[in-house]
Amino acid sequence: MFKRLAAGALGISDIGVIVDPADYNKVDADDYLFNEDGEQIFFLIKSKKDEYCFTNLALIHVDGDSAISSKRSIKRYDYSSHQISKVTIETAGTLDMDIELKFDLEGIVFSIDIKKTFIEQLKDIYKALITIGKQQKRDAASRDNAMRTLDATASVHKLNIAPGEGGLAVQYGLLLEALNTSMFDTHTKRDFSDVFTKYIHN
Repeated sequence: MFKRLAAGALGISDIGVIVDPADYNKVDADDYLFNEDGEQIFFLIKSKKDEYCFTNLALIHVDGDSAISSKRSIKRYDYSSHQISKVTIETAGTLDMDIELKFDLEGIVFSIDIKKTFIEQLKDIYKALITIGKQQKRDAASRDNAMRTLDATASVHKLNIAPGEGGLAVQYGLLLEALNTSMFDTHTKRDFSDVFTKYIHN
């Protein structure tokens, strides 16, 4: 306990390390995966009080109160509903022991300190997060376009010049089904296994 308190006083108690894939089953975050849905860990940063687990579906943050407490809060941020932005790496100076990964998840700012010996692995997650953010922006633009199309179609119905047979109820049902498919399936990517597989080499 004294060593942990001393480390805290020196400001090095919460510098993270990159966990090797062979040890993923030893971390707390592993217990909160949706294995039934094919969720798997692709990258994991662990400090004395926190874990940042990047899966193909979400970021799972095992949030510790302090380095000397066993209390944990499990927070999940699905990529399908949390836009990744402002991804940066702040590299270490000559005397610094850590580098910093920063990113924003729908207004929730993450700033994670990692030992500078892991810089090469950190470059991998940097690329992956940038790529996910780009796809999320593309999906968001496509969903906006779908809504504009809906507005245009509604205007056509108001003018009573909508094509097709079966009346307004049938047309509405077909339109709603197409819109839901576009919004929640076609233009909302949920599984980013391909991105992580391409960029993560740890």
